[in-house]
Amino acid sequence: MPLHPVAQEMVDDFIASGRPNAHLLPVPVARENFEKLFAEIERPEVAGVADIDIPVGGASIRGRVFTPVQSSEPLPLLVFFHGGGWLLGSIDSHDMMTRKVALATGCVVVSVDYRRGPEARFPTAVNDAYDATVWAVANAASLGADGTRLVVGGDSAGANLATVVAQRARDEDGPAVTHQLLVYPVTTCDLSIGFDMEWEGVMLYRDEMQWHQDNYMNSSDERTHPWVAPLTADLAGLPPATVLLAECDPIRPQGRLYAEALLSAGVPTAIAEYPSLIHGFFGLEMLFPEAQAGMDFAGQSVRDAVGAS
Repeated sequence: MPLHPVAQEMVDDFIASGRPNAHLLPVPVARENFEKLFAEIERPEVAGVADIDIPVGGASIRGRVFTPVQSSEPLPLLVFFHGGGWLLGSIDSHDMMTRKVALATGCVVVSVDYRRGPEARFPTAVNDAYDATVWAVANAASLGADGTRLVVGGDSAGANLATVVAQRARDEDGPAVTHQLLVYPVTTCDLSIGFDMEWEGVMLYRDEMQWHQDNYMNSSDERTHPWVAPLTADLAGLPPATVLLAECDPIRPQGRLYAEALLSAGVPTAIAEYPSLIHGFFGLEMLFPEAQAGMDFAGQSVRDAVGAS
């Protein structure tokens, strides 16, 4: 199918504006622009929202807890990591998305504001993500959640962190992860296999992906580390996964390769790919009505996995 007409209009408008893309700007400016994109988007109501501090590795990071409904019983727990190439994004930019995820899945969602590059390079974000998950499970009762029904999830680079958390939980006798929710995940630094030039410039540029890598890692030697590129990891024994992809996303190939690798490793994996949609579609039903199917699919997959009503 051709690119969604709304997405095509967005691309055309950006080209006509002459504005430089994120990777041509200083990181602080790129961050500010990223936050502004989502600042005015309407946010659905949930039963509860609370900002928290999460202790990680001798430091403290922000978190935000979303409770979808009032309940006398603990709800499943979903720890969510935002996208943004390990450099951009925050619990604020993803506030709308995480509210929708809470409502769709029926989970208490803990959104994690992990530390980002280049100020905090690899493996800081990985350690923050894992430590935050361990903390959330240990404190599940106070969050109104059931830590034995644990989901890890995220979009793009956040999905990368989520699946790495699942790796570490398996390998380090950590919390038992019930399910992974991976929305257009970053799974490899090899752009020769992980980037489709047919969709170059549709929300993402190849040079932009390299920019993210260069600002996240300490050296090129880390490009194949399984905590950076989970496509290189041993995937056997990971929890079941739901993988959402967009047809017109330049990094769709790496999500597809990862889903296929999970299946080959014997990990039950549900894959859904949405025609004409783009990287970043998840939660943007106001722009792409077709995106609602993705949120519904993600929600039902998680509900089925954790036994949510």
